[in-house]
Amino acid sequence: MSVLIENARILDPVDGFDAVGSLCVQGSEILARGQAPDGFEPRRRIDASGLWLIPGLIDLAARLREPGQEHKATVASETLAAARGGITSLVVPPDTEPPIDSPAEVELINRRARQACGVRVYVLGALTHQLEGQQLAEMAALMQAGARGVSNASKPLASLLVLRRALEYATTFGLTIVLSAQDPALTGSGCMHEGAVSTRLGLASIPEAAETAALGAILALVEQTGARVHVARLSTRRGAEMITKARAEGLPVSADVAAHQLFLTEVDVAEYDPNCHVIPPLRGQRDRDGLRAAVARGDISAICSDHQPHEPDSKLGPFAGTEPGISALETLLPLTLRLVEDGLMSLHEALARVTNGPAEILDFAQGRLTPGARADFVLWDPTAMQEVRREDWLSAGHNTPFFNWTFSGQVRETWVAGRPVWTLPTEGNPEDTA
Repeated sequence: MSVLIENARILDPVDGFDAVGSLCVQGSEILARGQAPDGFEPRRRIDASGLWLIPGLIDLAARLREPGQEHKATVASETLAAARGGITSLVVPPDTEPPIDSPAEVELINRRARQACGVRVYVLGALTHQLEGQQLAEMAALMQAGARGVSNASKPLASLLVLRRALEYATTFGLTIVLSAQDPALTGSGCMHEGAVSTRLGLASIPEAAETAALGAILALVEQTGARVHVARLSTRRGAEMITKARAEGLPVSADVAAHQLFLTEVDVAEYDPNCHVIPPLRGQRDRDGLRAAVARGDISAICSDHQPHEPDSKLGPFAGTEPGISALETLLPLTLRLVEDGLMSLHEALARVTNGPAEILDFAQGRLTPGARADFVLWDPTAMQEVRREDWLSAGHNTPFFNWTFSGQVRETWVAGRPVWTLPTEGNPEDTA
């Protein structure tokens, strides 16, 4: 179907495009941007006056809980929540049950995604067999089945020798390896950042060195092997500085940060709020500010949701006994744009961290609005005010500390491959004429 979206403020961080104009969609691709070409006769016209038109978001870390944990969430429920949040592409880590360590699991998730609302779902294959950290998984078979990279999620590897062998093997096939920088011995049974707050609360803690020691080993092996590595979900200022230095030295590394790490700190744990129980933990204010600075510089080139929906029982009981993780798909875009309101970066820079930045990390074709690109985009109303309310939440997991927060702006429509997959159910939708 051909569609003409008129009078929108089109924002494309790839080339800095920012103008009020039209977007022409032909089938699943963008035909033209800015002005409709001569002779273009759309079957559908949409007046998007007053709205922003931005690339669809790409989220590098979202647990959808299938297969194996459907009591927490499903691919269907979470892709719909993603669409509501303006996310058009999701990347699933391999720590499902069973883990994604064979083509069968890749195909299962792909099949579930095809039956859902239309949001694109990609998977990371397991780095080691059953994520046990010892025997390398069949990376080549996973790649042929459609895996976009390999990872051991948050599971530890048996030794640095296993990591070295994995980096060498992945390099042979041109695979990106996604690694979590957490030393298992230093992390132990900790549940929050090591500092004055953890001492006062009497909670087992995780020191900064749990991240920096692991990251130092990763970077040393990247330098030796030349492997392309993405470090997932940094949490410390020092870790961000290490990534900055490595990139300046030309190492093929990238990094992301979860959106909640840019706003919350260890102080938010002070009331034993289980919705603030995350791994890696919420750190101190200096860490939060250091992460923000690295995001602004572009050394951390992606912001992800680190979406982990849980059933209510998982967040009941003493803080240390609750399961870590936040349900975060529906707050990724509002939190990212809050960084612009806070004066941390420009609008284009913020959008880049959730669109073309993640796309470049895993070589996706999405994240742009140039002619010929996939027609994945979002219509955003910058004048609306939205309160995060439980009754409006679409994710099956209600474990978020952001309920009752109020944000500027709201997703009006989300489009994937040239068709709408989410429309805000209000009277204020864009004017649509056949």
